[in-house]
Amino acid sequence: MTGPGGAAPLRIGNASGFYGDRFEAVREMLTGGPLDVLTGDYLAELTMLILGRDRLKDPRLGYAKTFLRQMEEGLGLAVERGVKIVTNAGGLHPAGLADAVRELGARVGVPVRVAHVEGDDLVGRGWGEGVLTANAYVGGAGIAECLRAGADVVVTGRVTDAALVSGPAAAHFGWAADDHDRLAGAVVAGHVLECGTQATGGNYAFFGELGDVRRPGFPLAEIHSDGSAVITKHPGTGGAVTTGTVTAQLLYETAGARYPGPDVTARLDTVRLTEDGPDRVRIDGVRGEAPPATLKVGLTRMGGWRNEVVFVLTGLDIEAKARLVRGQLEEALERAGRRPREVSWSLARTDHQDAGVQEEASALLRLVVRDPDPEAVGRAVSGAAIELALASYPGFHVTAPPGKGAPYGVFEAAYAAAEDVRQVAVLPDGERVRIPPAPGVAGELPAVSAELPEPLPAGPTRRAPLGLVAGARSGDKGGSANVGVWARTDRAWRWLAHALTVSRFRQLLPEVEKLAVRREVLPHLRALNFTVDGLLGEGVASQARFDPQAKALGEWLRSRHVEIPEELL
Repeated sequence: MTGPGGAAPLRIGNASGFYGDRFEAVREMLTGGPLDVLTGDYLAELTMLILGRDRLKDPRLGYAKTFLRQMEEGLGLAVERGVKIVTNAGGLHPAGLADAVRELGARVGVPVRVAHVEGDDLVGRGWGEGVLTANAYVGGAGIAECLRAGADVVVTGRVTDAALVSGPAAAHFGWAADDHDRLAGAVVAGHVLECGTQATGGNYAFFGELGDVRRPGFPLAEIHSDGSAVITKHPGTGGAVTTGTVTAQLLYETAGARYPGPDVTARLDTVRLTEDGPDRVRIDGVRGEAPPATLKVGLTRMGGWRNEVVFVLTGLDIEAKARLVRGQLEEALERAGRRPREVSWSLARTDHQDAGVQEEASALLRLVVRDPDPEAVGRAVSGAAIELALASYPGFHVTAPPGKGAPYGVFEAAYAAAEDVRQVAVLPDGERVRIPPAPGVAGELPAVSAELPEPLPAGPTRRAPLGLVAGARSGDKGGSANVGVWARTDRAWRWLAHALTVSRFRQLLPEVEKLAVRREVLPHLRALNFTVDGLLGEGVASQARFDPQAKALGEWLRSRHVEIPEELL
């Protein structure tokens, strides 16, 4: 099969969406069908904090150790099948992981040419006190340089997730730095692949319509020379690839019509999706613009110490029981003179009247405390809670014995001039090649405007869950959350685009009522994207709310009842 321009497509697969994903996925992808490149994304904001703590214990660490174990079998399979491996599992120590892969190859008798990309680590450059990790999100040009030099395995640090796809595509097709449309197409395909099985039915709003999603296959992209792509999966694997599953992943953790990256800014408002056969979705029409002149830098710090106690309140008088134990514990902390800096309470009314199961008769009262001093959240809190066991509300018990507290981290996004970040490709023969930044655009770009469709004519409505006619996917970006919402028919889009305003969004999700909310329109996807600033506090590691990564925020929105035109139901 050849693509546009006559060149055969480049088949790029994914075998990891996060550090801890399905261990067998590398073998499954290498043995399940033809591939040219296999990628693995192991890094997230929380992962960088975990790797930073590993590095404190042992300077030789700082990379995803799981990847090395996967290569014990996968390396031989990849070399045997001629598949290149590209991964960001190098984390904070890509050179260390590259050396470990070489040693593994020698030990198992698999000759392998290993290269790595470094220069993203900016710790120690004056980011303030307490910074544990500081890493610039660099692009795919370093990966491309390594592959052009004949590398079989390319290990990187904190490249953008999509660079794992755009780098190999640029190397294979010979794209230049100003081939913005082609690069943008590959970045969009990379964004679809980066979270693994989320593109094949995992975490999908309408999962009940896809058939067997108990073990979705991992996705792959057939990239063409013009930057268009087909998203698919190996034959016989679980899950499904549909315009819906691809739309959902396109909306995941994005902030608007422009998707800025170090190589190119992809215009998500130009993306077009079409079915291309069973489990095949074509992506084309993607336009690209020059990237920003700055690179995002992810900073992590240790934020302090955190503890949590969850009281179980059962049966009658739930509110009164909550008031009693809350008052008792607050007084105990005041008497001890060790009240933590932050004390927050939340009551989840999970109880049902006249319940036939005890758990269904119970509500959960959650206490979360934070303080720079571990003593202030340790025995001072857990002791006070346990001492109430025989002296508080009837039926007193907790979900788990209170502990001594644990450290938590903070994520912050900063920015650095791209020219100040010295990305270097270290080739298989040891040669070090400086990778210049792509020419960027300084300053704010004009806002993207999109025309709304004609509204539906007025007609009878019925109050029902929004999710009957709209899908959603949500996620985190530092302390902000995004919720992408899409309609599945043109008529539903004509209603959704006018009905789900920022004001209505705030009403449906009262937690965001006082926060900054932005709405972007993506008409070709029949989608709206909402960004909520500050909902997640100081990022996922700080666990600022019940759902610390906002993974289920979209499903909460879909469960809310609104007046929906009867014709759509």
